[in-house]
Amino acid sequence: MFELIKQGGWMMAPIITASIVAMAIIGERFWSLQRQKIIPSQLLAHIWHLYRENKLDEPTIRRIKTSSSLGRVLAVGLQNRKHGREVMKDCIEETGRQVAHELERYLTTLGSIASITPLLGLLGTVDGIIRVFSDIAVGGMGDPAVLSKGISEALICTASGLIVAIPSLFFHRYFEGLVDDYVMQMEENSLRLIDLMQGDRESL
Repeated sequence: MFELIKQGGWMMAPIITASIVAMAIIGERFWSLQRQKIIPSQLLAHIWHLYRENKLDEPTIRRIKTSSSLGRVLAVGLQNRKHGREVMKDCIEETGRQVAHELERYLTTLGSIASITPLLGLLGTVDGIIRVFSDIAVGGMGDPAVLSKGISEALICTASGLIVAIPSLFFHRYFEGLVDDYVMQMEENSLRLIDLMQGDRESL
């Protein structure tokens, strides 16, 4: 493997660096975007139960706020439930935008890696081909080993760039879809909370 990397030339260094960063982001996002950390099951039902039992005091709301991303959004609504529907909705929307931004953390970087690494591979390819033609200009076509070295470098760089870019693009799209799903579910839960706190108090 090390010999293959050496054959790829100097452009392999940024490609390998990009692959390490991409793997770190993918691992971190898998850990951070676990459903239970973002959208705990039955959280809204639990809040409604506490509300009916008259147990929604400030310490309880703070615990809800720190329990998950959804809890953070709903807790803001609970803290403003006495100010009417519009105020409650505005506060939830503002917090929801902040939470959505945090859920998208590092995804721009991962998308950039997916876009840049093929270009880095292409640049390595061009560099390898330039070396091939320079060697031909100096020494002619007599030494196949010299030609094969440049072509090998070009192909290794191209393949390496694609090997990094393809999974990066896949996971970028996957995490984007996951975040969109979480945001939609948080919106649904938030609207339901507003209805429950402001009069439409059907049982869950």
